[in-house]
Amino acid sequence: MEPKVSIVIPFYNCAYIDQAIYSAVHQTYPHTEVIVVDDGSTQYVERVQPFMDQITYIRKENGGTATALNEGIKRATGDYFVWLSSDDVMLLDRVEKQLGFMLKVKALFCHGAYHYVNADNEWMDTIRPEVGSRLEVLQVLLEGCPINGCTVMLEMDAFRKFGMFDTDFRYTHDYEMWLRLFPVYELFYFNDPLVSYRVHEKMGTKRHFDELKAEMERVQAKHRPTLLNLLQVGGYWQ
Repeated sequence: MEPKVSIVIPFYNCAYIDQAIYSAVHQTYPHTEVIVVDDGSTQYVERVQPFMDQITYIRKENGGTATALNEGIKRATGDYFVWLSSDDVMLLDRVEKQLGFMLKVKALFCHGAYHYVNADNEWMDTIRPEVGSRLEVLQVLLEGCPINGCTVMLEMDAFRKFGMFDTDFRYTHDYEMWLRLFPVYELFYFNDPLVSYRVHEKMGTKRHFDELKAEMERVQAKHRPTLLNLLQVGGYWQ
């Protein structure tokens, strides 16, 4: 049987939620499930209604993106996990292409390139965050996060082995997770664009930039000792 991919979409008062869901339910790869986690929204909930027979819909009290992702993961039945922000859209062949690449190279974690688009879906740029060798990736991750979380496809077993997203990190839960997984996983990169990442005035990275920056420093402090030890042995535990 072909693997099943669980697409989890956290949603909180986002005007673009219908576009995100459309891109998920119309993937060219047929073995998917789409889980929309409404994190206590008071706006735009009506834009989810047309898709109710195509998705699993979960409503919860507001707790932040990490809590919504974790609720989705708990309900997921797939072999692989994909996270899609409610203001972004996936290219319609994203799952088919990325999963095909992962199966070919036997990857358990993969991220990729993505487009920047504006509030009106107009293309702005294409970002290809390929870093290089494992050691180079490690050195970059010690300073910041080049990985767009919505381009990540990850084996679902990762959450059973190493836990779910850390809710102590409201804005950098993804960065914390990738650092947690790095010592065990090879972080494969796929050079084709996978999502359109929307840049707009209400996006969280703009509204919460100062908090995000402070959290990044906490994440780095948490993982730096382990990653520095890993750096000394060439990026792999012997």
